[in-house]
Amino acid sequence: MGETNSQPPVAWRYCGSQIKLWRTEAGVSRAALADEVGYDYEYVKSMENGRRRPTLRLLQVADQLCGAGGKLTAAQEHLKPEPFPQRTQQYVQVEADAIVVQWYEALLIPGLLQTKEYAHELISSDCPPLDEETVEERVAARMKRQAKLTSRPLTHFSYVIHEAALRATVGEPGVMKRQLHHLLEIGKLRNVSIQVLPFALAPSVALSGPMVLVETAEHERFGFVEGQETGALYVEGDRLSTLTQRHGMIRMQALNVEESARFIKKVAEEL
Repeated sequence: MGETNSQPPVAWRYCGSQIKLWRTEAGVSRAALADEVGYDYEYVKSMENGRRRPTLRLLQVADQLCGAGGKLTAAQEHLKPEPFPQRTQQYVQVEADAIVVQWYEALLIPGLLQTKEYAHELISSDCPPLDEETVEERVAARMKRQAKLTSRPLTHFSYVIHEAALRATVGEPGVMKRQLHHLLEIGKLRNVSIQVLPFALAPSVALSGPMVLVETAEHERFGFVEGQETGALYVEGDRLSTLTQRHGMIRMQALNVEESARFIKKVAEEL
């Protein structure tokens, strides 16, 4: 499997074009629709062009203003927020079947280890901004994924977290303090190991970004890397071998589990 992109969903583009067609047919200007719905002109334009998910309010107002007779509001069923960004959807499917997950994270707390408030701070601060419905859907989906930590049969999770992720402030200090204490609690699970990679010990390859190595129940092996706009899922081959070697190098430099717990506790006390 190769690289995925972050193109808007087809449903957004189709629904946006339908709003534009009905509006044009009814002789309603975009500015008039924007005024009626109470949105900025450019915001309506981005929804008509499929760059943003058309909101229920826009559908309802456009339906009434353009005399669509319910044909526009009916589209709402096909516009429910995606629970995961498109770039991570393939990975999430693989993760669900995993028996082993080896995760290195450079700048953020890994998703399965995040508290709800930490996840909300991250997702609600996305750029361009997400609407509140999408934020809540994605936070809920991330929390639901965390059931994998304790579901049976148990999956073995091995985490290496760069010191930068522990010290990067997400939200106010209390959010980070509670997040770090949460890491300590999760680390007590017998199928979860959490190691810290301190600044002083980090090899240069650790600066290349996060990576996840997965083995499924069918003993298929995958490697996943994620950037700001793209995600790539690799199966076998040279790229997976390279990721495995890099992960091994990073993990060798990390503190052991007991040292890591003490390190996390110290960082939390400093907040």
